[in-house]
Amino acid sequence: MNTNLIFFDNDDRDHLLPLTFTRPMADLRVGILTIREKWEAYLLGTGSFITQDYLSVKFPLSIGSDNLVINGGVLPNKELAALISDLAPNEALMSNGELVAARMSEEQFQRLLSDEEIEELDGYEFSETSWDQVRRLWDIFSLNGKALRDDFDLLTTGRKSAPISETNVVIGYREQVFIEDGAQIEGATLNTSDGPIYIGKSAVVMEGALIRGGLGLCEGAQLKMGAKIYGPTTIGPWSKVGGEVNNSVIFGYSNKGHDGFLGNAVLGEWCNLGADSNNSNLKNTYEEVRLWDYAEHKFVSTGLQFCGLIMGDHSKCGINTMFNTGTVVGVSANIFGTGFPRNFVPSFSWGGAGGLSTYRFNKAVTTASLVMKRRGLEMNSVEEAILSSIYQETSANRSWEKKDSE
Repeated sequence: MNTNLIFFDNDDRDHLLPLTFTRPMADLRVGILTIREKWEAYLLGTGSFITQDYLSVKFPLSIGSDNLVINGGVLPNKELAALISDLAPNEALMSNGELVAARMSEEQFQRLLSDEEIEELDGYEFSETSWDQVRRLWDIFSLNGKALRDDFDLLTTGRKSAPISETNVVIGYREQVFIEDGAQIEGATLNTSDGPIYIGKSAVVMEGALIRGGLGLCEGAQLKMGAKIYGPTTIGPWSKVGGEVNNSVIFGYSNKGHDGFLGNAVLGEWCNLGADSNNSNLKNTYEEVRLWDYAEHKFVSTGLQFCGLIMGDHSKCGINTMFNTGTVVGVSANIFGTGFPRNFVPSFSWGGAGGLSTYRFNKAVTTASLVMKRRGLEMNSVEEAILSSIYQETSANRSWEKKDSE
């Protein structure tokens, strides 16, 4: 029986911008899978979303006769999934007064959407059950190690890996390497001492790559020759990565194809880092890193000593770009030039350390269309409407501009 799952965004959504400008919370990738994909696997269901109006065409809501409504930032585990699966109709699982999940009928859910009075849910606090939850941007790479191990078990238990070619060197536990059918991996070094290594369908690991797990290399992704990967790192579907990467999450369709360092970082989809671009993930003073928070409209403490780059979808940087410790880049920014750009680069920005102007919308869409076309995908009216909504929302305050639009 297919379970109807509905994921909702909560107030944490604004703290997770710019990544949630272009997706619901449950479509964030942490570990090998997105949050939605994890829940679908645990609960044998199909997910849909309650999210921002401008995202609802791409991420629609589907209501069934029986619905499990789940907080989009909560990461599943076996114990939590069992508790939620066992919820009776009209029951809710709470944690410190916050809704984690509820089971609702179609009629009750429709009344809720219409702001009509509904029968009060029976709420149950489960303080004895532990789970992880994505609330802030840095949680994505901070939780990636545990999520990657959980996803590895979820995806591989009871299955047999494709054979590991003898041209590869395996250090540690061979059973912690899993290769999907169609993947190509030759002449690489695979070290599972600190975490598993998952090579997805049609993924390519080129000769000379050095991998220290955990690593999730998703479908169609590529590791270039001589790449140096320190876990826990996730390289999302159809992304291309070279150089040195440490404890980073790349959502998908993004390129870091050349030398340069990326550490304690998150890249959205359709990003590109130019050759020899680097991010700092540690301050010279070894002090705690502060990061821009859209909800707070200020830089906030992360509690971390290591924190690098957060980049929203469709953003790019030119060769030799240097990102300072704890830099946040919005959606569809184009960064280039010498020196360090500011630690917060707003969406649809054009420029760098010398100053920023507005990246004209039509020009940004044209670039995005060309990039997507190279991967056989289309910048359709739905995708363009999402970017347009973000452009309008973020254009209210352009006090950072140095001159007229480029």
